[in-house]
Amino acid sequence: MKKSLDVRKGIDFIGVTCVFVCHDGKGNILLHRRSGRCRDEQGVWDTGGGSMEFGETFEETVKREIREEYGVTAKHLKQITFLNTLRMHEGIPTHWVKALFTAEVDPRKVKIGEPDKMDEIGWFPVGKFPKPMHSETVRNFRMIKRAGVKI
Repeated sequence: MKKSLDVRKGIDFIGVTCVFVCHDGKGNILLHRRSGRCRDEQGVWDTGGGSMEFGETFEETVKREIREEYGVTAKHLKQITFLNTLRMHEGIPTHWVKALFTAEVDPRKVKIGEPDKMDEIGWFPVGKFPKPMHSETVRNFRMIKRAGVKI
């Protein structure tokens, strides 16, 4: 009989996540406010992302997550960089490897695809974001700017 292991991504082993910044190609960014049912950082505004599934490429993960979270197809997907994300969660150190992407999406087709994880969504001009923001947002936008990617 197989024994089940109770292990947690990012805590018991390094987690791999793909984070994406969706934009409309006109300088506006899609954000969602994380619900109280999210694992961490509840009530903050976030760009989007999710864990890779076994056998997926980074691009496949981003496309799947954008469909799941916002109900749209990603256009003009651009990989920005890879980053280590070392944080504390409830007093426990966490470690994630993050692949950061940008993706253009059609703002007319965007909707909340995961109502259990999102309280609301909205479009915001770059630099005029609501508060509070996810703890990694500033770093992500710094990396996008450093890469010279226009959104």
